[in-house]
Amino acid sequence: MTALLPHIQIETAPNPSVAVIWLHGLGADGNDFAALVPELDLSGCPAIRFIFPHAPSMPVTINGGYVMPAWYDIRGADLTSRQDEAGIRTSERAIVALIAREIARGIPPKNIVLAGFSQGCAMALHTGLRFPQALAGIMAMSGYLPLAEHFATERAPANAHTPIFMAHGNQDPVVDPARGAASRDLLTRLGYPVEWHSYPMPHSVHPHEVADIAVFLTRVLTPEVV
Repeated sequence: MTALLPHIQIETAPNPSVAVIWLHGLGADGNDFAALVPELDLSGCPAIRFIFPHAPSMPVTINGGYVMPAWYDIRGADLTSRQDEAGIRTSERAIVALIAREIARGIPPKNIVLAGFSQGCAMALHTGLRFPQALAGIMAMSGYLPLAEHFATERAPANAHTPIFMAHGNQDPVVDPARGAASRDLLTRLGYPVEWHSYPMPHSVHPHEVADIAVFLTRVLTPEVV
């Protein structure tokens, strides 16, 4: 059994019926985005349980082998050279364990959003689109789809129509905007409903992005009235 990652948990109200699992970027931890919750206008949503896991610490090649929180090793500045497939798949299992824990606590997959920033974005796309049950949505911020060469054969049909929020800064010096756009184009070609946002920012989160995230979460996590 995969050990559950340490994490921060925030509930917007008692007895949450939906969940958001939000993955941080390289060198950060779960605190990085936990502080964003009060800034989101989620007044139209049911009670949400936010989970902000902490990635394990490991040496990161591109940073001179310095040990830091990371979902996988990065060996090249272009992000696609000598990808750490083993590390990516190990983190995938750890994230799936978090999803399974929410399901065990009574929140169905269709009420779970997987979100991430930078390296966390890569893991959200990688894991969410391979997950065998349909999720509510995926939020992919300032990142890219790793192991793209395996994606067409490994993707799960259950999430072929899952809404995907993708956002990127057009001044990003860390993850080239072209890398994010290439991932968007691949997903679009395969028929995924990608909602693309570009913001005038570097490798960060823009105030307009915060508002757009709230709109997306409200849409995918609010039950339809029949």
